[in-house]
Amino acid sequence: MWIYALIYWIAIESKKEATRKKAETPMLFDEVKECKTDYIALPVVSSENRKYIPMDYLSKDIIAGNKLFMIPEATLYHFGILTSNVHMAWTRAVCGRLKSDYSYSNTVVYNNFPWPAPTEGQKAKIEKTAQAILDARALYPDSSLADLYDELTMPPELRRAHQQNDKAVMEAYGFTKDTEAYKSESACVAELMKMYQVLAENK
Repeated sequence: MWIYALIYWIAIESKKEATRKKAETPMLFDEVKECKTDYIALPVVSSENRKYIPMDYLSKDIIAGNKLFMIPEATLYHFGILTSNVHMAWTRAVCGRLKSDYSYSNTVVYNNFPWPAPTEGQKAKIEKTAQAILDARALYPDSSLADLYDELTMPPELRRAHQQNDKAVMEAYGFTKDTEAYKSESACVAELMKMYQVLAENK
């Protein structure tokens, strides 16, 4: 308990009035940043050995830690795009690294990511394939996301669901089977960079 008393004493003796005031309610969070809606939680750091960064929907009643990015009001469409191989190609190309692991950034990776302009049919298809990913995960209720997204042990149902989602997302970008962007990750990134350049020029 002495450590809490020490922290309280440091806070109450602070020269900043705001810090002294917050010391009066030490049981409360310093800042309240929880989402008002259910949200997609995306880890800040994830193993480079994963083909997909594991992310999930969380209830608004769950307070995210500082190692998660929160995407509020996200739909199945958003989930499908973010958990696709297109978004992963962009992430691998532009994200930072912690040792060799992915270090995701909301400013560099997410904010600069060029989203597609899908038709209603394409958007509905992505929503369907995104739900299929969640359904495949639900088949393994005792497995963590870390277990499910281990490349050596990923369940076949989940892998197939991701592959179908990848195809749906590529279609929304116009990356058909006869395009280099469909066949090669480097070509996919090159096309995304062109899209980003157009967006940047129109800002």
